[in-house]
Amino acid sequence: MNTLTIDIRKAEPRDADAIAEVHHEAWRGAYSGIIPHRALTTMINRRGGEWWANAIRRAATVLVIEIGGKIAGYATLGRNRARELKQQGEIYELYLRPECQGIGLGSRLFAAARQRLADHGLKGMVVWALEENDNALAFYSGAGGRDIAEGVEVFDHKALKKVAFVWE
Repeated sequence: MNTLTIDIRKAEPRDADAIAEVHHEAWRGAYSGIIPHRALTTMINRRGGEWWANAIRRAATVLVIEIGGKIAGYATLGRNRARELKQQGEIYELYLRPECQGIGLGSRLFAAARQRLADHGLKGMVVWALEENDNALAFYSGAGGRDIAEGVEVFDHKALKKVAFVWE
C-alpha cells in the first residue's frame, strides 16, 4: 500500500515549470467558453515557467500544494488591491489541476492561504471570481464568503462581470 503525502509550502523557483503547467490546465478548464479563446490563449502563454520563476524570485507570495511530490495546485496572495473594500488581504489566484478538483485539496490550499495572510497581520480577505465561473462561485460561497461587490473585466472587447467575496 502506498501512502501519498499532501504538503502545502511556499513556492520556490524550481517549481516554476510545474506551476505553469497547472496554470495552463486549470485556466483552460475554468475559462474555456467564458473568456474569448484568443484572449485566454494569450493570457496562458504569457505565463510560462520563466514568468513564474520571476514572480517567485520577486518575493510574490505563491503557495503550492503537492501530492506525493507532484504540484497539484497553487495560490497567489498579498495585499487587497481594491481600495474601496476594507479587507486588507487578497487571494489573487487559487487553481488546481482539473483531476485534483473536488477532493478537498482546494479547501486545504484556501485555508493555508488565509492563514498566511493572517500571519502577515492582514485583517479580512477578499477573493474575486468571474460571475460565469460557477465552480468558483460555489467554492467561495461554500467556504463562507459573502458576495459584496461587483466589477468588470474586459477580454478582447467582451466585458465579464466579476464578484468579490469577503471574509472578516
